[in-house]
Amino acid sequence: MNTIQKKILSFTAIVLFIMVSIWVVLTYYNQKMQGQYNQILQRYLQMNEVTASSQQLVTSLNNYLQTPDAEGKLGVEAGVKRLTDAKHRIAALRNDGNHFTLTNYLSLIDSLVDSTNRSVRFLEEKNNEESLNDFTEATRLSKYISEMTLTLLDTDLKTYDHFYRGMIRQSNELKKLGFWMLALITVILLLFTYWFSLSITRPIQKLTQAARELSRGRFDTPIEAPASDEISFLARTFDRMRININNLISEIQHKAQLESELKESKLLLKESQLRSLQSQINPHFLFNTLDTLSKKAYLEGSEETSDLLASVAGLLRYNLKRLDRPVTLYDEIRVLKEYLGIQKARFTDRLKYEFDVDEGALAASIPGLTLQPIVENAVIHAVEPLEEGGTIRFRVRDEGERVVVDIEDDGTGMPEERIRAILEERAAAQQGGGHSTGIGFGNVVRRLRLFYGREDVIEIQSGEGTGTKVTLTLPKTREVKAYD
Repeated sequence: MNTIQKKILSFTAIVLFIMVSIWVVLTYYNQKMQGQYNQILQRYLQMNEVTASSQQLVTSLNNYLQTPDAEGKLGVEAGVKRLTDAKHRIAALRNDGNHFTLTNYLSLIDSLVDSTNRSVRFLEEKNNEESLNDFTEATRLSKYISEMTLTLLDTDLKTYDHFYRGMIRQSNELKKLGFWMLALITVILLLFTYWFSLSITRPIQKLTQAARELSRGRFDTPIEAPASDEISFLARTFDRMRININNLISEIQHKAQLESELKESKLLLKESQLRSLQSQINPHFLFNTLDTLSKKAYLEGSEETSDLLASVAGLLRYNLKRLDRPVTLYDEIRVLKEYLGIQKARFTDRLKYEFDVDEGALAASIPGLTLQPIVENAVIHAVEPLEEGGTIRFRVRDEGERVVVDIEDDGTGMPEERIRAILEERAAAQQGGGHSTGIGFGNVVRRLRLFYGREDVIEIQSGEGTGTKVTLTLPKTREVKAYD
């Protein structure tokens, strides 16, 4: 299955999972609330059933007393059974709030059943007076049961008052929960959709930009492919094609040079060929050689050596670019990390560095090879001379119309005269140390001022024994365009 197809299916699965989760949560709370409500409603219905059954029993008894036949007696017996069944069901409703009232309520039901049975028995024994007295007692008990039912209902209402209020609160909270869940899921889906689309469109944009550069004849710009999908495979293939075309052009140029030299002097053919072969060692051959050594070291298990060779190749490739071309702050920091990685391998625990970078400021333009000479100066003067080493702190902040870059070390510092020499771009400040890259601190200051068309782009704070802090204030809008 293709990687892009996997991303689409994964995105669909996540959306379905979120929708099902929301449905399950809302359904669970809704059923829980509905079950509790039905339970309370059932209690009220059972209490009302006792009242209805008692009144119907009295009515059936009255009909039987007026017309004592078999059908009337069956009606009384059916009423007694209904009332007895209702009594058993109502007994299950006992709780701490209605214990005493419910006990009396059940006793009234038993008394009503007993009075009904005695009235029927006295009627069958032709004792009409006692039968009528028990009927009157049953009628009175039925009224008591009705009143007691209202009392029990009132007690239950008071007992479950907090529950009703809780149901209302829970319903309101459920609405709020649904709203916030919808808002949260919407934000998550928007972020995920943005990330998902960016993971597909960004490699395509880079590939399009690389194709545009190749169409202009620029074969020295590598094509980055950080992902691992089909577009990344296409980008890597495209990059190999670029390298092959560049090598082919170099070979053609070299062959043309050899032919010219052969025409000038056939006697010096071998010597010319040797010089020509020596001149073939261009940066790309060196990059390819370093990449080959890096892969070989990786295959042999020397991963640190492989990473170090890869960093050297990347640093060399970047350092050979034209210094008058602007780059992004992102490119400068990436190369700076490779440089510090190489120095870390050299100084081990003696060199410590910290990065605090605002990702939103990395698109700012800056002259190439600006940060490395400054950090290299810190390594040479703040880390190398000290036995315990030192720490270099690198911070990038986005302050609206400008980007602020702080490079700070805890070394021995520098005197005020040297700071003035650097800021005044005097010759004494051109070299950052005895073994730098050859791009001095003063050169960096000059190029920064030329690039942005202003003088206040750099500030140096230092003192003897207090370390050094270099602050670059980089405007996002340049005033001078002739540098490009």
